[in-house]
Amino acid sequence: MRATTRLSSFVAGLAFLASAPLFAQAPDGAAIFARECSSCHTGAADTRAPAPDVLRRRSPEAILSALTAGAMRPQGGRLTGAERRAVAEHLTGRVLGGDVTGAAFGKCSTNPPLVVAPDAPIWSGWSPTNANTRFQTAAQAGLSEQTVPKLTLKWAFGFPDATSAWSQPTVAGGRLFVGSQNGTVYALDAKSGCILWTYAAKSGVRNAPIFAARSGTAGYAVYFGDTGANVYALDAATGAQLWMMKVDEHPFARVTGSPTLDNGRLYVPVSSLEETAASQPGYECCTFRGSVAAIDTATGTLAWKTYMVPEAKPVGKNAQGTTLLAPAGVGVWSSPTIDHKRDLLYVTTGNTYSGATAAPNSDALMALDPKTGAITWMKQFTTGDVFGCRAGGANCLEKSGPDFDFGTPAMLVTRTDGKDVILLGQKSGLAYAVDPDKQGELLWQYRAGEGSIWGGIQWGMSTDGEQLYIPVSDIRTAKPGGLHAVNLMTGQRTWFQEPHALKCAPGTPTCNAAMISAPTLIPGVLFSGSNDGGLRAYATKDGSVVWEFDTNQDFTTLNRVRASGGAIQGPGPTIVGGMLYLNAGYGDHLGRPGNVLLAFGE
Repeated sequence: MRATTRLSSFVAGLAFLASAPLFAQAPDGAAIFARECSSCHTGAADTRAPAPDVLRRRSPEAILSALTAGAMRPQGGRLTGAERRAVAEHLTGRVLGGDVTGAAFGKCSTNPPLVVAPDAPIWSGWSPTNANTRFQTAAQAGLSEQTVPKLTLKWAFGFPDATSAWSQPTVAGGRLFVGSQNGTVYALDAKSGCILWTYAAKSGVRNAPIFAARSGTAGYAVYFGDTGANVYALDAATGAQLWMMKVDEHPFARVTGSPTLDNGRLYVPVSSLEETAASQPGYECCTFRGSVAAIDTATGTLAWKTYMVPEAKPVGKNAQGTTLLAPAGVGVWSSPTIDHKRDLLYVTTGNTYSGATAAPNSDALMALDPKTGAITWMKQFTTGDVFGCRAGGANCLEKSGPDFDFGTPAMLVTRTDGKDVILLGQKSGLAYAVDPDKQGELLWQYRAGEGSIWGGIQWGMSTDGEQLYIPVSDIRTAKPGGLHAVNLMTGQRTWFQEPHALKCAPGTPTCNAAMISAPTLIPGVLFSGSNDGGLRAYATKDGSVVWEFDTNQDFTTLNRVRASGGAIQGPGPTIVGGMLYLNAGYGDHLGRPGNVLLAFGE
């Protein structure tokens, strides 16, 4: 497929109960294939892409899987869920079952007014606060060390046309907001799981939505980004679109990390999958520039945008004669962190994609002025990390960099001695404590894992101000997994929990104990998911397991979508109001597919 900017837009949203449903005209699969795919899928001898007559022998489910989690993932990520369905059905001549939203069943009988009390429990975005520590207070969590062992499954919800359940839920005002791989965004009743409304985004939604009061009105809004680098604001009560803007025009740009909302501005991290495209013969590598954009939430207009590298320029040609460009890359994969005390915005960055040398702010902690986007200071943790694609590819270096992105956000916390520190976790397997008052000067570092392109520390850590809790991936090593607790004062290990017996079938290629997803912390208990499909609750005093659940099963879902669990990667549990919510299934990055949202309570 060929990734291009699409000019057509999809329907603004569905409000099942508040108004008559709106339906867009069914996409034309033949036209989409001709526009987006035919330039590669021609059947010519000089292309590796299978011809249409070969693709017709496959099932529509297989085509859909290729567009969501397979080789065509970067291109499929630019299409809506309805467009991916239309292409799969056009190529195979067979119809997929169900509908793209999965909302034919399980609707709520009413859509009551959305009212949020000042002290109501809430979890909005990546972390309960903009410090990104992933710590939920006892009052907000509604769970304790004593009640966690009593948790049972209350309901399950299935995402259609999905191989990954990758959007962390946001819960506020008794409603749950969550995105999906096919671009459908849902508002559910948080207690029962019934559907209040759905909205169709232009591309898949994998970040955690942001919930907040709308400036100058009595209403509330939900904000999120998609894998086509579009950012949205919806009315939280009805799902009606308030505004939408495209935050980056690069064909492989996406919003992976969750936006951060503060003082009327939405800070949006921008990353990309151009590294994957760089492996394709004939691709001019590379041109993407990571960035952070500040958007005015009242109007949806851009306040500022700060790129992590200058615009790429030609630097030569590869052996095949294709133009090479640099610098490029340095994506921002995770949620920005707010420091009100110092009036700074912290972001962590990824590797450089192309060029002879790495950008000075790749694999780094960046401090930006939240008013202007100006870079105040930065600290790089890995030098020489140029990783455009796997070694041996047409555009690749003979020896690539280690690909030691920061997938975790900076965590700002006050230790028990009153000292503020920033905590960082890197794919290198190293965790750091740095001084925000001395431009990131290193206080200590701790090696938790071996590290790799699949991560030593991949998507997150958590802290309670006394200890730092570090789940380890090391998915390609002889012994993946393990959980560390580290003293914030000294940087020394407090305890270590060995990887557990696997809940998936041992011996299968993607069944392992890697702990890739972000953990979630309440007083006394840490929740962490594993690539083996298990969710476990650990006592923070010694790492002992106090509760666990196996997601490796089929679930009866409220919306009657066939759903199962699988690898737990990316986002971690959302805990609020006496409930725990978890997305299970990740059909990418050496994970196992799944498509279910699970809700637990006493």
